[in-house]
Amino acid sequence: MKRLNLRRSAGIGVVLAAVGALAVGGALEASAAATGTVKTAGDPLNVRRAPTAGATAVKTVANGASVTIDCQTVGTSVTGTYGTSTLWDYVPALGGYISDTYVYTGSDQRIAPDCGVGTGSGQCSDACAGEAQYRSSDSHFLVYDTNADGYSAVAVYWLKGGAGPFYVWNSGGEGTKVDKAVTVPHGGWVFYKVCVANYTTAQPDLKSCSDGITDFAA
Repeated sequence: MKRLNLRRSAGIGVVLAAVGALAVGGALEASAAATGTVKTAGDPLNVRRAPTAGATAVKTVANGASVTIDCQTVGTSVTGTYGTSTLWDYVPALGGYISDTYVYTGSDQRIAPDCGVGTGSGQCSDACAGEAQYRSSDSHFLVYDTNADGYSAVAVYWLKGGAGPFYVWNSGGEGTKVDKAVTVPHGGWVFYKVCVANYTTAQPDLKSCSDGITDFAA
């Protein structure tokens, strides 16, 4: 049985708590990455940009392939080879997430740390068009619009101390991507969500936002 009592970032308070932990105990240390083997009925497994079954498939991975899991997180429920679970595995080498229900790890417990620090991407709810990722290596937001739903995709983010919200818009329409550099101090924290809204220079009316993700500038 998979253990599903995972933590997700719930707000700016999570950012401040994490920053406090850094100040008291030094840099956070992630657990070593874990290894698993993809097990399907034979078909390749979709690798998705965000940990939801409706997120864009960025590529596939073959049945029987060995994968290195950087972290694990909660997403949509999937029924696969090893039952039904909301647990998803982030595989950096594949550039996305795979459902843990299709991964053999030799354990019925979680095998990797929670995602959200240094890795992660989000998709807004209700199958809307917005997907976004913060690239910590060079402090860029990637914002994708995947569907002609009449709204623009937008990444909304806050910085250490609660500064924000700031916005990175993609108003280019279906199938487009915006890649924008943002100013986050080296090692600084960023908390973000991806939503959809009508583009505006004022504070927008955000709709269908994803869960929040805490990340940092490497």
